[in-house]
Amino acid sequence: MFESLGRFVVRRPWWVILGWVVVAAAVISLAPKLTSSSDEASFLPDSYESIEASAVQESEFPKQQNIGAVIVFQRADGKRMTAADSAEVIRVSRELTAKDIPKVEAVVPGQPSPNRLVQTSMVAMPKLTDPADTSEQDAVKTLRTDLQQAIDGTDLTAGVTGSAATALDESEASERAGLLVGVGTIVIIVVLLLLIFRSPIIALLPVVLIGLISPLATGLIASANKAFDMKADSSIQELLTVVLFGVGTDYILFLLFRYREALRAGEDPKSGMVHAVERVGEAITSAAGAVIVAFAALALSTLGMLRSMGPALAIAVFVTLCAGLTLVPAVVSLLGTKVFWPSKSWQREPQGAGFAKLGASIARRPAVWALVSALFMGVLALGALGYKANFDLSTSSLPKTKESMVALQNLEKGFPAGTTDPTSVYLTSTSADTPLTAAMTAEFRKSLADVDGVGTVSAATPSKDGTAAAFSVVLDDPPASEAAMDTVKDDLRPAAHADAPEGTRALVGGITAVYVDINKAVDRDYSVVFPVAALCIMVILGLLLRSLVAPWYLMVSVALGFGATLGATSFLFTQIGSQPGLMFMLPVIMYLFVVALGTDYNILMVSRLREEARAGRSPHEAAGTAVRHSGPTIASAGVILAGTFATLMLAGNSTLSQMGFALSFGIVIAAFVMAMVFTPALTALIGHAAWWPGHGDRHK
Repeated sequence: MFESLGRFVVRRPWWVILGWVVVAAAVISLAPKLTSSSDEASFLPDSYESIEASAVQESEFPKQQNIGAVIVFQRADGKRMTAADSAEVIRVSRELTAKDIPKVEAVVPGQPSPNRLVQTSMVAMPKLTDPADTSEQDAVKTLRTDLQQAIDGTDLTAGVTGSAATALDESEASERAGLLVGVGTIVIIVVLLLLIFRSPIIALLPVVLIGLISPLATGLIASANKAFDMKADSSIQELLTVVLFGVGTDYILFLLFRYREALRAGEDPKSGMVHAVERVGEAITSAAGAVIVAFAALALSTLGMLRSMGPALAIAVFVTLCAGLTLVPAVVSLLGTKVFWPSKSWQREPQGAGFAKLGASIARRPAVWALVSALFMGVLALGALGYKANFDLSTSSLPKTKESMVALQNLEKGFPAGTTDPTSVYLTSTSADTPLTAAMTAEFRKSLADVDGVGTVSAATPSKDGTAAAFSVVLDDPPASEAAMDTVKDDLRPAAHADAPEGTRALVGGITAVYVDINKAVDRDYSVVFPVAALCIMVILGLLLRSLVAPWYLMVSVALGFGATLGATSFLFTQIGSQPGLMFMLPVIMYLFVVALGTDYNILMVSRLREEARAGRSPHEAAGTAVRHSGPTIASAGVILAGTFATLMLAGNSTLSQMGFALSFGIVIAAFVMAMVFTPALTALIGHAAWWPGHGDRHK
């Protein structure tokens, strides 16, 4: 099949290229814009309590003010605020309200903090449901400008924090991150390919070709999101960039290394490309299939951000695979040996002394190499025991110098950290005809105030018909902190449920409750997505290798690689660094990338092991020869892919830095430890039994 595909592409390269241009132009022109959301609540299904609470708020309290931002005032000299200062806060708040800033419903001044170091004004904004709507962020921009003008000449300083302000700062940081990641990815790919092939044409080939398919993939993803009503996480664009360029460059490398090998064997450029597509086509397709299946498994997640991220990345990899098997061979077949210009090294068989020595050593002592590599990954995996999840995807990813972060730190000088995002508790009557009484709400409020970790509880706000009441609960700890989540999960929710008067029902909502529910959803996803992805990849490996044995130890190697990566990342960011934990969805993303892309390299190595065994070599000889020939390909691909993922660390925020380090480190482990050492060593040890029952290693 792949030989026929290669012949078709080589004979009609211009038709293939024209087809890609036409399809890309059609998709790009017709596709909607790819939008993303950082609203964690929008990713949870309706069955979770925080979402049920949100539904009560929308139905029973439609005019309830949504605190979109908080203005934090303090004296410039750091002293206690005077009565005159408080009067200025009231004046400024009224002045800002009078300016009629779009989306700002009111600026309501509060009381000074008990220690009189800070005073706040709450900025009421309508609750937005469209992730593409940036009107609240625009309002914060205007509000910040007008605020500084209003306090000019006073003894006060002020800053704006809260959800809308954080979203604005995050958006501005993301624009910079996207530019840095894009430029960094291209620079790394070009420099590394120049070093490997010494050819500017090859160095620019992935940039040009993937630059063509990138908007095509983005258009297909946007169309799929619109068709299936999916929401993309705010980091999807950066991930798409590194996946398309990283994976795409890997597939181009696999093809070019085999093409060069065919030319050195004496084949002409046309037949050499057909040979290359035939030999690596099955491996690339199987590798891409493993990646696509792993990503698609995220569709089983209960979290909308993962449920849409998986198919999006799967589409990107599928487009990249199609380009690797058709567009790349078409372009290279037109260039012929000129693709290597000006280097002549493609004509000579490289010595590959390092890989030859490694292969020979593995062939002689496979047990030693298997044990050493397994122990190395196992020791690193011990660091995973200290793993902690962090659910604050907004503030934790922002530099501490951003205004929303500075204002938040100032706020905590005088108020409970939960002031910016109070927890909402709703008490509803189970009978539509029975309104709540003042005594019932007063007693319920008292029970909420007695909960450990609760700072203040507002008086009950009744609904229009009196059958529901809303309470604003300010927690002692920051809304996204582990302590606040423990308060909601272990204390506030149980107390609210237990102390709800007879004939009523209590629901706890708000951002902290959302984080608690996300944690619950992630735990569920770990038990579903991981096994399904692993099982599907094992099926692909079994079909490719016609073996029931090899898939098991290949997945063991991937599991060790995953553990080693999680352990190293956790140790670096939480033990050595100052992060409160790792991004909560990092293990899922890391598992899928390390498992899927790590399987890429395992497939390439095992395919070569089988090829060498079919040539009549013993299991030990096949391992040594496979490492010698496939080592340079896997090493080059691993370095480039790890380098592209590492560009995420240039973004300047901890979320993408964690992701960048984890994925790049995982790829290094997958390429240089799993695929290059552990897999060939273990295959040599197991011998012919590794291919049972298909015995695909039989001499042909």
